[in-house]
Amino acid sequence: MSDSKDCTIPLNEIPAGANATVCAVQGGGHVLSRLATLGFTPGAQLAMVQNFGHGPLIVTIRDARIALGRGEAGKVFVVTNGMPR
Repeated sequence: MSDSKDCTIPLNEIPAGANATVCAVQGGGHVLSRLATLGFTPGAQLAMVQNFGHGPLIVTIRDARIALGRGEAGKVFVVTNGMPR
């Protein structure tokens, strides 16, 4: 896990092609449970597949493609591992 000061980028703000590591998930019990069930737990590696800046986004995490609404994605905080060229 990373230092909390590095954990400031919400998932819905990283561009397509970027790789990241989940460092925190915020929200109520239902949201935390849903996101954990989908694989969004601290330390999980992910890749942003699609993010148009509006509407749902698609990420690959734990060998699965997951579509998330922007509200849910805004509760997942990541540290980027590599930005697209």
